[in-house]
Amino acid sequence: MALTLQERQEFLAQPHIGALAVASGPDRAPLNVPIWYQYSPGAELWLITGAHSKKARLLEAAGRFSIMTQVLTPTVRYVTVEGPILRTEPMKDAMLHEMASRYLPAEKVDAYLQSTDSHGEQIAIFMRPEQWLSADLGAL
Repeated sequence: MALTLQERQEFLAQPHIGALAVASGPDRAPLNVPIWYQYSPGAELWLITGAHSKKARLLEAAGRFSIMTQVLTPTVRYVTVEGPILRTEPMKDAMLHEMASRYLPAEKVDAYLQSTDSHGEQIAIFMRPEQWLSADLGAL
């Protein structure tokens, strides 16, 4: 059964690990990697990646991407969203803190933030969700 728009947005707003997919060339399958993302219902979705990473280059070239999230319990449920990249901007420390706090227990955030100093220049990429796919398959 498909989810309502409100159910999709609320599901996507939960701290699931996303599966990012972006076109990677005419004779290649899409790049598909796990990623942290941030989303609030009705807002833009954003993620952080290395400014000079393969992911960043492919995202810039494609101009759009998709994210899929899923859970298996208490029911099999997924949401996929796809849309255009609206903008890319330098990552701010507050953004990294927000993202780390979304996924990590509070007592682990500071250690994680200290470990990211060696990751080099990071950027935030913002996407407007346009196309949604979703389902709640129930308890299988």
